[in-house]
Amino acid sequence: MDGERIVIVEGITDKKKLNKVLDEEIEIICTHGTLGIERMEEMIFDHNLDERTVYILVDEDDSGYKLRKQLTEELPHADHIYIDKAFREVAATPEPELARALLNRHFNVKSIYLI
Repeated sequence: MDGERIVIVEGITDKKKLNKVLDEEIEIICTHGTLGIERMEEMIFDHNLDERTVYILVDEDDSGYKLRKQLTEELPHADHIYIDKAFREVAATPEPELARALLNRHFNVKSIYLI
């Protein structure tokens, strides 16, 4: 995979949180929950996901697990970013914690969050 990186998240609040922490332009797409087969295929096609470096960052809850499983089946090459289960939701994860998770996957994050 040498295509542009892209991050898949569940909702718009997750996307906003990521944009707040990231110090680089990365395409972030929201699934808005689990996807039907048609929407999944559409997303893969529209964003050329088979040819890109894909990261999956979803909540640590039942809907997040279900979505992660679904995305893993369709995008086996995807890399997973995990948040601490204690925070459950990406949007509820403190910025420094999220910054560390992203840094571990070689994303550029704003230094203000690296404490």
